[in-house]
Amino acid sequence: MTPSAQVNLTSRKRLWAGRILSGGAVLFLLFDSVIKLMMIAPVVESFARLGYPVGISRTIGLLELVCIVVYLIPHTAVLGAVLLTGYLGGAVATHVRVGDPLFSHVLFPVYVGVLIWGGLYLRDDRLRNFIAPRG
Repeated sequence: MTPSAQVNLTSRKRLWAGRILSGGAVLFLLFDSVIKLMMIAPVVESFARLGYPVGISRTIGLLELVCIVVYLIPHTAVLGAVLLTGYLGGAVATHVRVGDPLFSHVLFPVYVGVLIWGGLYLRDDRLRNFIAPRG
């Protein structure tokens, strides 16, 4: 196999790994956004438990959906990742405030953020070149 073919194969594998990581995060966030927009019973209960007015559920769901769309557009994906990181930071703060368990609740948004940035890192050459260590 020629060196250029090897690089191309590696690039394709990296691209698909990034798409899979990003896809997992996006699917979870889309689900989360849709249930907030629909205001199903578990959302109403969790908003009450977390101390948020139920009336803002749709606003938060719409905000989350906008951030996801910005993340899915290749030219604005980095901005979308930054916006989603801020959104997820609010979720971490909320879970810390109410005293939820660390690994299952408080850090779960961090896990999603790692998928968002890890997937973007693997599929975006510009981000990889920007972050890559210089020798």
